[in-house]
Amino acid sequence: MIAIVDYGVGNLFSLRSSFAALGAAVTVTSDAAELRRAEKIILPGVGAFGDAAGKLRASGLDRPLRDEAASGKPLLGICLGMQLLFDTGFEYGKHAGLGLIPGEVRAIAEAVPPGLKIPHIGWNALRFRKPTPLFKYVTEGDCVYFVHSFAARGCDDYVTAETEYGAWLTAAVARNNVFGCQFHPEKSGSVGLGILRAFCELGGPSC
Repeated sequence: MIAIVDYGVGNLFSLRSSFAALGAAVTVTSDAAELRRAEKIILPGVGAFGDAAGKLRASGLDRPLRDEAASGKPLLGICLGMQLLFDTGFEYGKHAGLGLIPGEVRAIAEAVPPGLKIPHIGWNALRFRKPTPLFKYVTEGDCVYFVHSFAARGCDDYVTAETEYGAWLTAAVARNNVFGCQFHPEKSGSVGLGILRAFCELGGPSC
């Protein structure tokens, strides 16, 4: 069973539909006990870092997520959910994240040339930086779908893929059993489904 964390800021329908297409058993939950029972966890997210971090703390799920990650359970953060895996975010102030991957989340406007549209919306190719089991079914250069104004920085040791948008931006990260995709695999067609399938298969087939 894969648990999709519901804390009020996730794109839950698309994710649930993608896993259903893979034949994976999923539950959408705000219950810490279900997170403990699950074999794997997805942390989705859309919106602003500070608001999402606050809602995650208010839900009481921040500590269970840290505990389950520390136990070795596979955890995948998607879009804002990936950003919350880091130490700190700087969207409308400075806010603490989950601290599962060292680094910080800053405006992509600080890195890209003036004049580029922000948020960065659309399909961009992946350039691999380090091997990761999530890319088992992905070929370097495959395109995935992004919607973001912020990106992770100061995390070079954990970057598994990046994408070019006037500058090289962090597209995916991994630290042991904790993974993150800045893009939306559930909106990235067959490439995204391949990434979700690979996540299902971590530790043995489950879809």
